This record gives sequence, C-alpha cells and structure tokens, in this order.
Amino acid sequence: MPAKCYRLFPNERSPHHTSIPQAAKGQAVKSRSFALATDLYELTMAAAYFCNDIRAVATFELFVRELPADRRFLLVAGIEQILEYLEELRFTDEDIAYLRAHPSFASVPQDFFDYLEEFRFTGEVWAMPEGTPAFAGEPIVRVTAPILQAQIVETFLLATVNFQTMIASKAARVVGAARGKPVIEFGSRRAHGSEAAMYAARAAYIGGCTGTSNVEAGLRFGVPTFGTIAHSWVMSFDDELAAFEHFMRTFPGSTTLLIDTYDSVAAARKIVSAGLRPQAVRLDSGDLAALSREVRRILDDGGLRDTRIFASGDLDEYRIDELLRLGAPIDAFGVGTRLSTSSDAPNLGGVYKLVEVVTDHQAKGKVKTSPGKVTLPGRKQVWRASDASGTYTEDWIALADEPAPVASAEPLLRCVLQNGARTERAPALQEVRERALANVARLPADLRRLERGAGLPVRITPRLAEEQRRVAASCTGR
Repeated sequence: MPAKCYRLFPNERSPHHTSIPQAAKGQAVKSRSFALATDLYELTMAAAYFCNDIRAVATFELFVRELPADRRFLLVAGIEQILEYLEELRFTDEDIAYLRAHPSFASVPQDFFDYLEEFRFTGEVWAMPEGTPAFAGEPIVRVTAPILQAQIVETFLLATVNFQTMIASKAARVVGAARGKPVIEFGSRRAHGSEAAMYAARAAYIGGCTGTSNVEAGLRFGVPTFGTIAHSWVMSFDDELAAFEHFMRTFPGSTTLLIDTYDSVAAARKIVSAGLRPQAVRLDSGDLAALSREVRRILDDGGLRDTRIFASGDLDEYRIDELLRLGAPIDAFGVGTRLSTSSDAPNLGGVYKLVEVVTDHQAKGKVKTSPGKVTLPGRKQVWRASDASGTYTEDWIALADEPAPVASAEPLLRCVLQNGARTERAPALQEVRERALANVARLPADLRRLERGAGLPVRITPRLAEEQRRVAASCTGR
C-alpha cells in the first residue's frame, strides 16, 4: 500500500523521509510484560491484601496538587498507554518466579502466586480525554477496582500520565509561541532514554507539534516524521557545495540543507550561485534573527522565494517568541532538548490517592488531613463551564453523583474502561491533536501567555466541601 506523505510546508514537493506506512494504527507495539514496572511496595501491599482476605472495592484518583511555576494549564496525555496497560496486564511465569524468589515474599503462601498466574484487571476507569486542559487538584484519572488490583497499577499510571502530560503541556506552550508556524520535535538524542524519546514525540504531537524526528514514534503511533541533514554529512565532504549537491541528487524534491557548518551566509550564496533549489535551509546556531534576515535576502535576490528558513538550536517557547517579536523571517522551528525534557519544569507532581472504599455495599470516603496534602473524599467528577463565546471560565470539582453545578458546565471525566475492557475505540492520534488544539484555543487568552500567573478558577461544590469536613472530622475524632 502506498505511504502517506506529510508536508511541513503547504507547497512542499514530494517529501521523502517524512512518510509513514498506512498500516500504522497509532497503537504502541506490545513486546514485554509490564507487571513488574512498579514499586515493590505495591506488590507487597497486594500480597498483604490477598493474605488477609481484604476484598474491598477501592477508588483511587490521579491528580496534580499544584501546577509547575511556569505552567498555567496542563494538557492531559498518556491515557491511551494506561488503557493498553490495564487491558493487557498479566504476570508472566518469569515475573512470578522472580517474585517467589524475592526475599520480601519469603513468608507469602503459594496461593498468592497462583492468584498472580490468573491476574486480570477487572475494574472501571474514568479519565479526561487526552488533549484536555487540566488544573491543580482535578482528578485526571479515576480508578475503581478490587483494592489489590487498584493498588498494583499505581506506579505505571503515575509514571505514564505524569511524563506525557508534562511534555504535552510544554509542547502546547512552544506551539503557541510559534504563532501558527510549524514546530517539529527534535529532542530524541537528549531525552531520558529511547523509550522516553518515543513517548515524548507522541506527547509533543498531542501538544500541537507538526511532527517529530523520531522514526519509532512514526511507526508505532503514526506521528508524522521529518528530518534534514547533520553537520557530519557536510563535513564528510571536502567541499560544502558538493555535500549539498550529493544529498539533493538522492532526494531532489524535498531537501532541507543545513547551512551553518562553516558560514551560513556564504553557504546561502553558494546555493544560489549553483542553481540549487532546496525546499528549505536550516539555521542551527548564531544570531538566528540577524542570520535569517540576511539569508532570506540572499535567497529572495537569487529567485528562491519559495525556499523556507527552518531554525533550530536550543530553542524553547521564550526564544521562539523573542525571534518572532524581532521579526525574524523564520518559517518553521525544530525544538529539541528543552521540549523532550520539559527543561524548565522537568517533573510533574501527580499523585494517586485513595478516595473511597466500599465494604459490604457501604461506601466510605477517605481523606488525607496532613498539612499541604489534604485530599477530597469520594468518587468525583470535574465540570467545566464556558461563556457564550465558548471560552472556558471555571471548573468545578463535584461528587460523581452530583448534577452540573452551573448550566453551561460539561463533565470532563468519561468512562473509558469497564470490567477491564474499553468502552470505546481508541481515537486516532491526529484526532487527539486536533482536540487539544481546539481545547487550548478555548482557554482565556491570558492563560495562553508565557508569563506566570494563575490557572482557571477551580471551585468545589458545597456538598463536596461538607463531605470533606465530615470525613476529616471522623478521621481526627473532632
């Protein structure tokens, strides 16, 4: 089946290395068990639940206590991977043999390991769709399952949602700063390992990036892939122009030439003098504002008005915003290290907290009351209100069975897994990206600025506030 081509620029001619097979479905390839991709105490608690015949049904909620200092909203990502994990979660013979031999499990009876052989996640999951803006304190994922099952999955869910949401949120800021110009995620070589690079590319695409340089993300998730050439290609030739000509001979219709190996301005002149017509030239160092103006002038004077200027080199949202404020004639950006590591906010403090336990058909809300870590009890829903223009105005956190707190509010958490199986098809990644772009556009303008400030107002319904007081009092004896 012919490959589909993705175009960085509207008038791009027959791109080469940007195509992906049509067969890519946007689903990650499953190649190993992830049952032990967890913290040890999740499994020792599971064993204790089992050995003590604790069969309560528990609800846990995943949320972020506080937004990072330089973020005014988060963009949810990673939900697809946690659903794949929950549907496929199994303990292999190798997993069980390792646990059986582990000193921590020396006193655990064989029955527990027999149980692990048949283990399946049978619970229910509600989640905000990927590409949904989220704010501090709001449940992003809600898991209801037998407490042993709900406990085991904590670490994987946190690691997955924290990381991808962190990257998608950074990407949304970078894309916003680019003001409609394409942004390509270029950070694989600086990511925290090859798996992180692949998922960073996925999350960056959700956040609005046009594509990635990561080929595995193209294969596994259908993210459009792009590439140029490296300085090493140019340096491998005795003559810079010969390097350009040889590459264009192989890829005549879609070459982006890297021109800053020696002298960007001189390289631009060589391209014009030789009659080459690259799709784009790339600047990766120096004063990008000044160089882009001079290179643009040379290209235009040489009749290469259709040749675009692509910029990279330690870029982030602040640098891109500065370049465009200076009027730099740059047509697209490659953003690497500072995107794939979210360098200004390199971690997200998501937590996974017990909020309800059902025993003998009796539900009991659970809270933490320790200073700085107070939680809200019970299964909850998040409602988002908007004004007549469609702009989001405020969020409400309510108990799950409460009605909409205001007329314009819509529920954000959706049931995505029931009895351990999905309730709906996985959306195409492009659909998720489009949803994210539309959702970010509905945020108030000040939340999309780069300056620090508050997020959307998040309110708690009176009934939930009263339930928190009641449960907290019962815990403290007051």
